[in-house]
Amino acid sequence: MDTPAIIDELTAQRDRLDRAIAALQGKGNSRLTVSGKRDRRKRKLSAAARLKIGQAMKKRWAERKKKAA
Repeated sequence: MDTPAIIDELTAQRDRLDRAIAALQGKGNSRLTVSGKRDRRKRKLSAAARLKIGQAMKKRWAERKKKAA
């Protein structure tokens, strides 16, 4: 093997090891901001889920309105 091929193989192996170490330390799952705090990203709801939640809220509001009257 020539030297550049050996260097490429060792670099690839180092990258795999770095990713494995980061995963074991738990760094792979959390997203940190510049200040070091965890980045809370919004979850995205499907259209069906939004519809279901909306219908449930309308039902609750109707029940409250009925009790208030």
